[in-house]
Amino acid sequence: MITLLLLLFPALASLALLVLNTKDAKRAAMLFSIVELAIALFALLNFQKDASTQFLLDTAWVSSLGIHFKIGIDGISMLMVMLTTALFPLIILSTFNKTYTAEKSFYALMLFMQAGLIGVFVSLDAFLFYTCWEAALIPVYFIAAIWGGADRIQATLKFFVYTILGSLLMLAAIIYIYLQTPGTHSFDINVFYQTVLNNSAQGYLFWAFFIAFAIKMPVFPFHTWQPDTYTEAPTPATMLLSAIMLKMGIYGVIRWMIPIVPQGFQQWSWLAITLSIIGIVYASIIAFNQKDLKRLIAYSSIAHVGLIAAGVFVFNAQALQGAMIQMLSHGVNVFALFYIIYLIESRTDTRQMNLLGGIVHSAPKLAITFTIIMMGSIALPLTNGFVGEFLLLMGLYQYSAIATTFAGLTIILGAVYMLRMYQRVMLGEANNLTNPFKDIHGNEKTILYIVVLLVVVMGVMPNTILSISDAAIQNLISIVNSKLVAIN
Repeated sequence: MITLLLLLFPALASLALLVLNTKDAKRAAMLFSIVELAIALFALLNFQKDASTQFLLDTAWVSSLGIHFKIGIDGISMLMVMLTTALFPLIILSTFNKTYTAEKSFYALMLFMQAGLIGVFVSLDAFLFYTCWEAALIPVYFIAAIWGGADRIQATLKFFVYTILGSLLMLAAIIYIYLQTPGTHSFDINVFYQTVLNNSAQGYLFWAFFIAFAIKMPVFPFHTWQPDTYTEAPTPATMLLSAIMLKMGIYGVIRWMIPIVPQGFQQWSWLAITLSIIGIVYASIIAFNQKDLKRLIAYSSIAHVGLIAAGVFVFNAQALQGAMIQMLSHGVNVFALFYIIYLIESRTDTRQMNLLGGIVHSAPKLAITFTIIMMGSIALPLTNGFVGEFLLLMGLYQYSAIATTFAGLTIILGAVYMLRMYQRVMLGEANNLTNPFKDIHGNEKTILYIVVLLVVVMGVMPNTILSISDAAIQNLISIVNSKLVAIN
C-alpha cells in the first residue's frame, strides 16, 4: 500500500543512515527525501478528488485492546502529506553549505521526524495517531538540544514542558473516549466519531484536546515556548517546526477534536476564536518591536497561525478551505524567510536589524527573491498568501464582522513590520558587515527560485489545491452538523 510506503520509507531511511557506513549523510538524506516526494506525487496523481479515504490499510495491531494499524489519505491529509514531502528536500538542501557534528545522527533524526509527521497526517486510529504525534516531537528535542544555540538547553526544556503537558492531556482525552466506545472498545476514528458523549464530558474533552493542539500551533497564551525555541534551534529545526510541525495542531483540531466533541466545540469555540484573534494582534505588535530577525519571523508566524486557527474554529466551508491553502502557503513562506535570515547571518555573523543595511547593492538576486516571498507573506494579490487569507476572512465574516475587523489586522500589521524589516536590512547604505555581500548562488538559488515559483503558481492557480480538499471538507462539515442535529 502506498500509504504504508509513505509512512515507513523515511523511518527505514533514518535507520539506514545510522547503520550504513556512508561518508556523505546529507546527500544520502537528500536522496531519501526525494524518493519520499516521488512516492507522494504518485499518490497525488492517483488520488480521486472525492470525500473517500483512499489508499486505506487496516490491520489488527493489538486486537485485545481494539488497536489497529489503520492509515489512509483523504483530501485534507493529502495536502499535508504534500507539504511535508515537498519541503523536506528543500530543508535538507538548505544545510549543504554547513557541516554538522555527528552528521549521520542529525539527518537520521530529521528523516525519523518526517516519518512521525506523515504518520500524524495519515493515522485513522487514535492510538496510532498519538504514537506518531510523539514520534514527530522526540527528534526535534534532540536536534535543538544538541545542535542549537547558546541558550538551547533552556529553550528546549521549555519546549519539552509545554509539549509533554499537552501530550498528557491529549492522551487522557483519548483514553476516556476509548472507554466510552461501545462493545469491546476501539481506537478507530470512525468509532470515535460515532461515540455519544454527554455535554459535560465534551466540555472537558474539548479543553484537553484544545490545550494539546493550541500549544503546538501555537495559540495565545500557549505560545511562549515558540520564540525561544525558534531562535535557539538550528535553522533546519526551526524550518521543520514552523513550516510543518505547527500544522499538526491545526490538523488535529480539524480531524480529531471538532468531529469527536462537537458540543464542546459549539460551547467554547467563541473563546478559542477570541484567543486566536488576540494572538494575531499581540504577536504582530511584538514582531514590530523585534530587532532579531529570527524572533521577528517567529512572532510573525504566531500572527499568521492565529488567523488560520480563528478560521478553523469558525468551521464553515470557506474558512476551512482558507485554512487548508493557508497552511501550505505559510509553510512555504516561513521556510523561505528563515532560510533568507540564515543566509544573511552566515554572511554577516549577525541577525540584528540595526547592524544591517544596503544588501540590495551587492545582492540583487537575493533582494528580488526576498521581495517576492515577502509579498506572499503579506498576502499581496496573485501570491500564495492572498487566497488563503481572503477565504479565512470571508469565513470569519459569516461569524462576526467585529472579529473579522480585528483578524484582518494581520494583513495590515504584517505589511508594516515586514516592509520595515526589508527597508532596514536590504535598503539604505551598506556598512562594513554588508559591503561586500555575496549574492545567492548554487543551491541557494535553486531553493529560493523554487519557492518563488511556488509563491506565484499557488497564487495564480489556487483551485488546483482547493479542489483536492473540497469534498473532504464538505464531508467533515456534514458529519459534525449531523452529530449536532442528532444530539440536539
